[in-house]
Amino acid sequence: MTESVGKVGARLRAGRKSSRRASGGIEPFHGLEVVLEDHGGDLMTLKEVRLVTVRGAIAASLDAMEAGGAALRWARHLLPPRHAEPAAWAVLVRLLDTLDREVSRPRAVLALGGLALLASVGYALELERCIVCGRPCPDGAPAHVDATRGGLVCRRCGGGGRLLDARTRGLAARAQRSPEEGEDWLAPLEALPPEPTETLLAILGDAMAAHAGLETG
Repeated sequence: MTESVGKVGARLRAGRKSSRRASGGIEPFHGLEVVLEDHGGDLMTLKEVRLVTVRGAIAASLDAMEAGGAALRWARHLLPPRHAEPAAWAVLVRLLDTLDREVSRPRAVLALGGLALLASVGYALELERCIVCGRPCPDGAPAHVDATRGGLVCRRCGGGGRLLDARTRGLAARAQRSPEEGEDWLAPLEALPPEPTETLLAILGDAMAAHAGLETG
């Protein structure tokens, strides 16, 4: 993932040989400054690499590594090649930076970041009204979320999906609102308990299966 040209594939010539210019620092989760050479094919050539941001706390925590790896995998499948996605880039950088600080709650960070990532590429879940009939969900009421269909499905329209309690539904809706609306997707972090976190991650798994072809589980 790059900030300026989006997702790209790149090769490192003589990559097994030592190179002070290009071989050092190529590890997941860290922030790199790279020089790429475009030959017009599917793969660019990686010419130079400079380590800019070290996120060592992620590498020291298995749970944080799993969360960061899941976020990068989601992005790799969601984002089109060679197309800059500034909103998605900002979410990923913030997610990894937060994992590097909040290693005690990596799955909650992943859940909120996953919702923000979906929203950044136009796949935000409808969490306030039924996606079939448009009927608003009453405040304080739990609701069924069918991520494969895009959001809430009321009982009159068949329900289905996963049941989300009202409080978590509100936190999730807040997390996926865009920065232009004055919301910070990390704001609900401290209010998100473990059990609802797992429900949100299951919903995200359903969404990634629908939009990115990833297997659930």
